Amino acid sequence: MTTHAGHHAATGADPGAWLLPLVVVLVTAGIYLVGTWRWQLRRGRAWDPWRTASWIAGAVGVALALSPLTDSPTAQAHMVQHLLLGMLAPVALVLGAPVTLVLGVLRPDAARVVTAILRTPAFHLLSHPVTAAVLNVGGMFVLYLTPLYALSTESTAVHHLVHAHFLIAGYLFAWAIAGPDPAPRRPGMATRVVVLIIAGAAHAYLAKLLYARAGELPPGTDYAVADMQAAAQWMYYGGDVVDVMLAVALFATWLRRRSRSRENLGVGSAVVGTPRT
Repeated sequence: MTTHAGHHAATGADPGAWLLPLVVVLVTAGIYLVGTWRWQLRRGRAWDPWRTASWIAGAVGVALALSPLTDSPTAQAHMVQHLLLGMLAPVALVLGAPVTLVLGVLRPDAARVVTAILRTPAFHLLSHPVTAAVLNVGGMFVLYLTPLYALSTESTAVHHLVHAHFLIAGYLFAWAIAGPDPAPRRPGMATRVVVLIIAGAAHAYLAKLLYARAGELPPGTDYAVADMQAAAQWMYYGGDVVDVMLAVALFATWLRRRSRSRENLGVGSAVVGTPRT
């Protein structure tokens, strides 16, 4: 079996190693930009440029995590990959509101199919903040406190599966907490704030545990103590940054929706109160 460490050595100086990151950015950003163009044609107004910038930033984050820049056998490099794939990139992608964009450019019958999927009990359970937090933060506990991490450094297939889990679980968590997309039966503000606080505390605890037991954790690895402690610091402070980003996005989305509700209420009251002539 080809070890992941050998994979690093083989691809570190290979210009072709940049092909996948480049494809990720071009394809992801290209499809999104085509969607914004169709949105403007159908809706008669431009798509929010900040959402476009956010989506492209998320795509770049994913590409950087897959690039030679983070392709190193050190614990710090692996932690940066996990932060990019599981936390930073997902937040940026979610704030791009891709579901809103898709619903705005699809034909009505296709849009109804997407809406029906969003309303299914299975999707509601999967995208619930508690479920998303367990998949996201719980997945980190499983990775770093079991032999799975060591296995991921030995098997390229497991390595890629772990990365896929980080990206999907991170996206679900960010979407459940602060996503601007429509989400039928999404839990209220209080639930999402509590889940965000608990998830942040659990993430910080794991980072402190890895720091305190550097040289022992993750099981089956032989990282230098200083390297693992530096990786734990990346996890701790990087998690704080993402938690703040999610909190800001959550309250900004809440205030925006509240403002729209008030505007709609004001329009409705004005219409009702208008005397007939």
